[in-house]
Parts: sequence; C-alpha cells; structure tokens
Amino acid sequence: MAQEPKLFVVPQFTSKDYSSFFLAGAICCTATHGAMTPIDVVKTRIQIDPAYKGFSLLSGTRYVIAQEGASALLTGFGPTAVGYLVQGGAKFAGYEFWKKRFVGIAGDQDTAVKYRTAIYLGASSTAEFFADILLTPLEATRIRLVSQRNYATGLVSGFTRLLREDGLRGLYSGFLPILCKQIPYAIGQFTVNEFCHELAFRNMSDEARLGLSSTSKFGIDLGSGVIAGFAAAILSQSLTKDIFTEELCVCSQPADTLLSQINKGHGPTGSMPYRLKVLAQEAGFRGLFAGLGPRMVMTAGLVSGQFLMYDGIKHALGAPPALEIHKE
Repeated sequence: MAQEPKLFVVPQFTSKDYSSFFLAGAICCTATHGAMTPIDVVKTRIQIDPAYKGFSLLSGTRYVIAQEGASALLTGFGPTAVGYLVQGGAKFAGYEFWKKRFVGIAGDQDTAVKYRTAIYLGASSTAEFFADILLTPLEATRIRLVSQRNYATGLVSGFTRLLREDGLRGLYSGFLPILCKQIPYAIGQFTVNEFCHELAFRNMSDEARLGLSSTSKFGIDLGSGVIAGFAAAILSQSLTKDIFTEELCVCSQPADTLLSQINKGHGPTGSMPYRLKVLAQEAGFRGLFAGLGPRMVMTAGLVSGQFLMYDGIKHALGAPPALEIHKE
C-alpha cells in the first residue's frame, strides 16, 4: 500500500514577522548598495559615456576623480539609498511571503521538495516584480543624475525635474529593462543561495547542524552568498545593461546596459520593445556586456553582504527563521 505523503507544516508568519523581514531586507540592501555607489557610478559611465570606452573599473575611477573630483563618485547616492531601501524590504519580505504561499499550494512536503526549484524561481521572480515597481522611478533618477552632469543637485530635485519634464512615463520608461535586469539577478541570488545551503547541510545530522559554531555558520553563509552573487551577476549582466541609460545585456548585464541607455534620456522614440531593439543593435554584442567586470565585483559583494546582514538583523529583531524546503 502506497505511503501517504506526510503533511508539511508551514510556519504561520505574523504581520510582525513580515515587518521584521521587510526592515532587515531594507537595511541590508540600502547599506550594501549605498556602499557600492562609487563602483556603480563608474560602471554606468562605462556603459553610457563614449569617453569611458575601454576603461576598467580602476582606470575609470581614476578618470572620474581627475575630471570631476572624488565627490563625483557619490553621484546618485540619494536615489540609490532610498530606492534600495524600499526595493530591498519588498524583495526579501516578498520572497518569504511567496515562498510560503507556493509551498502551501504544493500541499505536502514531498511535493514541495520535488518542485522546490520552481518554488524558488516563482517566489524570487514575483517578489522582485513588485519590488521593482518601487525601485524603477528612483533608479531612473539615479541614472539621469550620473549620466547628465548638473542635471540636478540630488534626489528630490532630480526626481521632481524628471517627473515635471517627462511625467510618469519618464519615471517608468525603464521598467521593462529593469525587470530584465533585476529578475534574473533575484533568481540567481535566492535560488543559488538556497541550493548552496542545501548542499552544505545535506550530509549533516540535525545534531551536527544545531551544533555548528558561529565561525562555521559564517563560512557557509559567506560562501553561499559569494557563489550566489557571481550567479546573479552573470545572469543579470548578460540580459541587461542599464537600459534606463544606455543599452541591453544578455541576461542581466545587457539589461543593465539598456537600462542605463533608456534612463539616459536619449535615443530612439517609440514603443519600449522597439527602443530596446534599436539600442541593442547600436551597442552590439560586445557593447551589451560593457562593465561586466565591475558588475561581477559589485554583485558578489552585494549578495554576500546582504545575506549576512539580513540573517543577523532578523536574529536581532527576534524574527523566525526562513521556511526551508531543502532535500534531505
């Protein structure tokens, strides 16, 4: 007689728990992205400014300082900090929410474990979609500040000018490119991190796992985060390139490039798919991957730092652990 699948006990997170998830995600993302502002400034310049063509991260940084002073490396810090404050909170809390919902739909543990990859992909993609609704206007402001010198003095003046001159359409002109950039990023970030932890814990007994030292836990979290960061960088770099300001990337980098181009405020007019197509053709295959090196460095640091901070802040807030559906 076939054995009945055992009931999967899904934790009942409260509104306070989700508030803790949101706060932890908001703090870790705004801190890490804010700290990476100088790298992001150079990356965006490499993507959209012909004067930076062929520059590496180091040579690009030197050129920015020589031409505009060290303070130019903090251009767009305000939109970056605020944008990833709301995006990070929505993404991490959303991932916890949607993973729980999809596990509940699976109904039992065996089914959830069997389809865990689909659950990770669905939860990360859905959470990122809604988070990007909050991020897009602020990312458009950041790219405009970085790509057009003297456009505005900061977040408020840049945002209001963009809204006044281009309206809501201008604020959300890069929504499609940013989805192409951020969703592959989120998929790499969360899915690879889940599988890295699963691999690390698979051969451990419950007693051994509970008895892990702080150093061992830190090493597993750091290693998983770094690997997830490289995966996120490769996926997102190839699809996007900052179409907000300039071109398109293969997974997330082409999208990142195209995001930069779109938000730069120049280029062809027409529907978003048409604009992306023209910009991608103008950039060429190689152009879509401009800035990949700096993005790899930045993303590995971002993802590993975010997961370490997220878990630490959750613990400090007394939030429950995340729902796990790892294969035993």
